[in-house]
Parts: sequence; C-alpha cells; structure tokens
Amino acid sequence: MTSRVNGPMTQRADSMGEGSVGPARSTMAPLVGLSLAMLLPSLATSIANAALPILAQSFAASFQAAQWILLAYLLAITAMVVVAGTVGDQFGRRRLLLAGVGLFSSASLLCGAAPTLGWLVAARGAQGLGAAIMMALATAFVADVVPKGRMGRAMGLMGTMSAIGTTLGPSLGGMLTTMAGWPAIFLVNGPIGALILLILWRTLPPDRLVPARDRAAIDSMGIVLLVLTLGAYALTMTIGRGHFGLRNAALLLLSLLAAGAFVLVQMRARSPLIRLAMFRNAALRTGLVTSVLVSAIMMATLVVGPFYLSRALRLNGTIVGIILSAGPFVAALSGMPAGRLVDRHGTVPMIMGGLAAMLAGTLALAILPQGGLAGYVLPIVVITAGYALFQAANNAMIMAQALSDQRGANAGLLNLARNLGLITGASVMGAVFAYGVADDVITASPAAIVVGLRMTFAAASLLVVLALAMMRRLGRARTPAHSNSGVGHP
Repeated sequence: MTSRVNGPMTQRADSMGEGSVGPARSTMAPLVGLSLAMLLPSLATSIANAALPILAQSFAASFQAAQWILLAYLLAITAMVVVAGTVGDQFGRRRLLLAGVGLFSSASLLCGAAPTLGWLVAARGAQGLGAAIMMALATAFVADVVPKGRMGRAMGLMGTMSAIGTTLGPSLGGMLTTMAGWPAIFLVNGPIGALILLILWRTLPPDRLVPARDRAAIDSMGIVLLVLTLGAYALTMTIGRGHFGLRNAALLLLSLLAAGAFVLVQMRARSPLIRLAMFRNAALRTGLVTSVLVSAIMMATLVVGPFYLSRALRLNGTIVGIILSAGPFVAALSGMPAGRLVDRHGTVPMIMGGLAAMLAGTLALAILPQGGLAGYVLPIVVITAGYALFQAANNAMIMAQALSDQRGANAGLLNLARNLGLITGASVMGAVFAYGVADDVITASPAAIVVGLRMTFAAASLLVVLALAMMRRLGRARTPAHSNSGVGHP
C-alpha cells in the first residue's frame, strides 16, 4: 500500500498549483493519521488538567507539587518541538514521527503505572517529548501529502482536531476517573497511539534521505543551548504563582544568555539546528510573531474566564466547565470552513479577517458591563472563530512557502510560537488581570473582577492591533504573483 500511495502522490502534490484539487483518496488516509496525531497531544494536556486535584490527593502532594505533572509535559513540548522538526528534516520525518508516536504511547503507559509523583512527572516529560515530535512532524507532513490548493483545508482540519482534543479532555477525564480511576486517563492513550502508528506506517510516503556519508552531523551544541533557552524561559513564566521574584529574574537572565550563545553557535555551525537565513523571509517572521501575540490573547480567555464566570456571575462549577468548553467547541466547528475560505481567498486576506474578528471580540469584552452571560459568551465565540481562521491561514502561509528540507523546522517554529504565546499569555495576562482587580482575586468583589476583565481585554485589543499592523505591512509587500502559491495577498 505504501508504494502505491507514496512517490507519485508526493510528486503531484509538489507540482500542483492553487486551485487544483488533487486525488482525494490518496490524501485522505495519511491525513486521518496525521490529524489523529495532532488530536492526541492536546487531549493529553486537557485530560490531565481536569484530573489535577485527584492526582494531588492520590499522591498526598501539595497543589504546587502536583502542578509539575502539567509543567513537565509543557516544558518538554516547548523545549523540544523545534529540535524534533529539524532533526526530522535531516534524518527522516517518517521514521521520527513513528518513533514519536511510539514514545508517546509507551510513556502514557508508564504514567498510568506510576507508583510515585516523581515517576509520574518523569513519565510526563517523556510523554511531552513524544508529543513535541508528533505536533511538529504531523504539521510538516501535511505539505508532503496535500496539494497546495488544498493546504488551507488541511490546516483547518489539523486545527479542528487539536480543538476537539482540548474540548474532549475535561469531560473524558472526568468520566474515566470516575469509572476506572486516574490511571485510565493515561492508559487510554495506549490503544489510540497503536491505531495511529498503524495508519501512519501504512500510508505515509517514505523518507528520501541523503546517504549517511553525506549527511551533516547533528548540531548537538545548538540543541543543548536551544533547550536551555526555552526551558529557562518557560520556567520564568510559570513558577512563582504569578509573582516575579529573584528566581524568575535569574531564569530570565539565563534564558537571554543561552539565547545569545545559541545565535552565535548557529552563525558558525556547518549544519545549524536552525538556519538563521530563514528569518529573512518576511512571511515567516511575521507569521511567527503574530502567532505568539494571538496565542497570548487566547490564553487570556482561559486565565480570566473562570474567575469572571464563578466570581462575577456566581455560576457553579459544572456550568463554568460547560461554558469554558464553548471556545474549543467553536474552534472545532470553525476549522474546516476556515480552511476552505483560505483556499478560496488566499492566506493574508483571511489572516486579516481572522484578526479583525478577534479585535471585535476583545473590544466587546473590554467595554463589557457588569453581569450578563450572553455579553461574555458571544464575544468569546467571535474571538475563537477569528482565531480558527487566523490559525488555518497563518499555518498555510508559512508551510506552503517552506522548502521541502525545511518543513519540519518551520512546523516546529510554528508550534513553538504558539506555545511561547500561551506561556507568556498565562503570566502577563494574568498579571494584568490581577492588577486590574487590585485585590485578592479569590476574595474580590464582582465589580472588581469585571474591572480586571475589562483591563485584560483592553490589553488584548492592543495586541490584536499590533498583529493587524504587522500583517497589513506584509500584505502591502506581497505581489499578486504570490496569490497562486498559497501565500495570498490583500
């Protein structure tokens, strides 16, 4: 089956222009496997979030100690996602993706069998490494198996599956924990991973590798410095429970020093981990920066929403959980239609449209009067739909113009930008919210919570305006010739 699907399909995907449809059957099977490989890492994140209180109780751990169950997973993804993409480009995306699925599944089984908290945290770190490989290379493989004229729809599907995983996590986690205990939330990944492994093994095109004697060595020093940079930055933004203290400052300084050393090493390396020349591409630069900004805005909805719904509107936990699922649910519904719009109208116009929708939603929340569930939910729906359109278009823009041997690196950078935005947004937007409340958030009055929410989304609106300005500048620099290459123009 592999020989029938692979070579011709990849060659045709590379030669087809915008508007070509391509053989649907040849792309459907690998897309199923790739989309499931995007779903599983997001499911593993939200399903563990929902079970955190039970895990803390089971291991007799403090809440701060139990948070490392989440942090280990997040730190591993953030630190390794670019490395995974670049190594896949050099040594074979297919074999590394299959190894990543196997690692994720095996680590999930170790999580379910964990006798101690330390064991569970270590296994979650290994699971995060597998997730980083899956996220980076599943995105990179889309460009290998899908014609450029269908890139928007494929990216929309990937975004939809990621949103479905996030949406299913809390409810599935609660059900499995109630019926079979907390190990079930990890053990369930085993059979799902085995299914994904079978589909990908049978349908992905083979790796086209340079002979081993001509292959460049791995940039091990670059990997160490990049992991140190990203790991230190992620810790800077996550420890301290919202307070920036001496440890945070030391970690931030370490991150900056490691980043400087990384750049110097990449400039001198014969085979750099990240080719700095890639960033001369304005579309790549703009797409990555706007992705960081937009992801920070999306994190604001997750940071502020629970407090507003429970403290200001006085809703019970069940209702709050249902309402918080509205965002991922809308993203899941919007992904495929957004992808079709991208294929039809080009990437830059649809990025602008998505950002405009997000601006309308953030401004509505910035002037939100106290009280009223509809006044909160409707802007969140608009923001999420705009985000789905932005993500499908932005990912398609970056991946469509990537060279074949750089797709893994580009996909890794895309996932890194999203993660950095989420991490930074959780810290910075949380600080803005706390400043606006001007009191202990847990005991603050409903009126104070509303003030904090307004201030947070006023700041979010400024970030959207900045993203719009950057994308408009890129659009003015594009020429009509790009509209037929999946890049689009205004």
